[in-house]
Amino acid sequence: MVIAGALLLAGVTVAIAPRLWSAANAHEQSPTTLPGFEPLAQRSYVYDRAGGEIAVFEKENVQPFTLAQVPADVVKAVLAVEDKEFYSHAGVNVRSLVRATLSNFSSGSNRQGASTITQQVVKNEFLAGLPRDGRYKMLQVHYALMLEKSLTKDQILERYLNTIFFGNNAYGLAAAAETYFGEPVEQLTLAQGAFLAGLIRSPSGYDPIRKPERARARFEQVLSRLVDETMIDAAERDRLLAEWPIPERVQSLPGRVTTPTYFTEALQDYLLNRTDILGKDEQERRSTLLRGGLKIYTTIDPVLQVMGELANTALPVNAQGFDSAMVSLDTTSGAVRVMVGGRGFKRNVSEVNMALVPRQTGSSIKLFVLAAAIQAGVQPNDVIDGTAPCTLPNPANPTQPFVITDKAASRPVSTLAVMTAASINCAYSRLAQIVGLHRVVDTTYRMAHSPYLYQGQTRKDRGAAPIQPFASFATGANEMSPLDMASGGQTIANQGLHHDPYFVERVERSDGSQLFTHSDPGVQVLDPGVALTTISVLKGVITSGTGRKYPLAGGRPAAGKTGTQDDNTNSWFVGLTPELSTAVWVGNPNGYVPMVNVPEFVAEGVRLVQGGTYPEKIWKIYTDAALASGPFQDWLPPPANLRPAARLYLPGSECLAVLISGTLPDPNASTSITTTSTTGAANTATSVAGTVPAPPVLQPVDGGTTIAPDVLDPNAPVPTVDAKEFVVYDCANGIPGATTITP
Repeated sequence: MVIAGALLLAGVTVAIAPRLWSAANAHEQSPTTLPGFEPLAQRSYVYDRAGGEIAVFEKENVQPFTLAQVPADVVKAVLAVEDKEFYSHAGVNVRSLVRATLSNFSSGSNRQGASTITQQVVKNEFLAGLPRDGRYKMLQVHYALMLEKSLTKDQILERYLNTIFFGNNAYGLAAAAETYFGEPVEQLTLAQGAFLAGLIRSPSGYDPIRKPERARARFEQVLSRLVDETMIDAAERDRLLAEWPIPERVQSLPGRVTTPTYFTEALQDYLLNRTDILGKDEQERRSTLLRGGLKIYTTIDPVLQVMGELANTALPVNAQGFDSAMVSLDTTSGAVRVMVGGRGFKRNVSEVNMALVPRQTGSSIKLFVLAAAIQAGVQPNDVIDGTAPCTLPNPANPTQPFVITDKAASRPVSTLAVMTAASINCAYSRLAQIVGLHRVVDTTYRMAHSPYLYQGQTRKDRGAAPIQPFASFATGANEMSPLDMASGGQTIANQGLHHDPYFVERVERSDGSQLFTHSDPGVQVLDPGVALTTISVLKGVITSGTGRKYPLAGGRPAAGKTGTQDDNTNSWFVGLTPELSTAVWVGNPNGYVPMVNVPEFVAEGVRLVQGGTYPEKIWKIYTDAALASGPFQDWLPPPANLRPAARLYLPGSECLAVLISGTLPDPNASTSITTTSTTGAANTATSVAGTVPAPPVLQPVDGGTTIAPDVLDPNAPVPTVDAKEFVVYDCANGIPGATTITP
């Protein structure tokens, strides 16, 4: 029979020789060697800190397997449908080829197929993209014959079953078993194998999800073929047609995680766009991630993550869509332990990860100003004016001064520790300029550095650097994300040693070798003593300041900073312990919407959402639970003050007068004084407090200049004077009328 078929083919070939010759020369030259197979694509698996699977990354659903894993009757079903003479031909079925050649010749087309399994492997592996002309079929035959000489039948069949497309993004029999039945390939039944075999001819045409009637009709054809091949009898065919259910939806293996989360989506973006762990360019990284069969071990803590998500529910569900987000870092390493981007990731509904979205920070930004000031030599007992309203210079636009109205909290000259606990805007806006806005910005970048925030970066939506030296810096005009804020807090809580926040501990290749292992010695951004002093001041926020409502259970040591943006549009709490550095944001993901008199919040007694309400409450619930089983830890005590308390002042805005004679009032007193000037007019001085027996004699002196924008040395000193020898007054108003001025 084979000889007869060959003779017939020869006759046909002679008859159509001119046409074949033309087709054969459609390409300039013929390949003389067989290309090698590309490695099979493999999905990459993602694991949490405890080793639990939390995600799968793949482009095509491909699950490599060996032929030995496939049940024998399933293999027989595929062969019965696709190539029943597979084990007897040499790569080409001569009779089928002749039949197809005659049909195509008479019709003038190439629509009639005659491909064996070997030819299908050749088509998928070696001929993709070539035009389907006469040359194509000849190359397919040529390669098929070569492939049969290069590999065993079982090797060819195994490659075929691993790569053939079954629809719904399933490539290979194992992926199809998972997609349609939620079963591993080893557990496929004959009926399931027969159904899958029927899809091979036209996966979209027989798609059971979208075209169930056509899929059932095709299944009937396949069962009849199995009857013809005596694999089942007619009664079994009829029973299966009557009882066996066609898959109605895409399945998944039990226990297999397929639902994306805010963290896993952030991880994928990080691996593709923000690191070169997986390759030098985006194309290489994408191929490695989606086809490389990696095992990616992340930093996320499954227990803490659940605690964070539960704490997030402390914010009542509300009609206006206000939500909260959280990032919690391991203080000593920067590892991301918790990422809550909102109430729950929903594809095409709630995809925006607010843990990574920059929003105005309100007063929580003051922790960066505080750290920069202490690094520059400021002490917690130094005093500064926080009286509101206040008018300060605006370096970016000198003709429009920066004004903080009398709606802001006000405090007369008091210590920096007091101003921090009470979150006084006039004091901190003045302090930011005393330290130097550019220096504060530089310190902020270094404290919160990450692949998401760094110097030289340009915000795509604004075409400018994300952190700007605004006069309103200390009131939160710049936008930062919960990740940024937690990262800056980590630097303080870790005694000044900054570690970039990171997602990945290690990555293994498909063969088990190490592709990447995280290692970061850190950068000492702040002197340890500076960080400890900053911590000591921020502790006061929780013990006696704006965060006093929600201290940690049992008096566990903690430090923090509240933040509330204008009109209560964004509210923050950054909470620090020696173990965890956490930032919580509350606001509206859709924009800057005031959180005032929200009915669901008012029902809980919260008319205005501020940093010390829901943000700190969420932090407390999470941190209490996260640390409940551990011992109380505290930081080392801060170093002692190196000098007496000094008066901080802003040159150009605040002027100086030196004491010539008499006595100045106590700079820490809280009452004003009334004395007589050389003109005899009575006046009340609010820049100097206390009661003096007689008017002091003062002489104006040069107060110097503000810190130049190019001075970024974090240790460069700031303008201070001895509060017992100098009066600091508003330059615009002149020396208080209560003092006597020397000629």
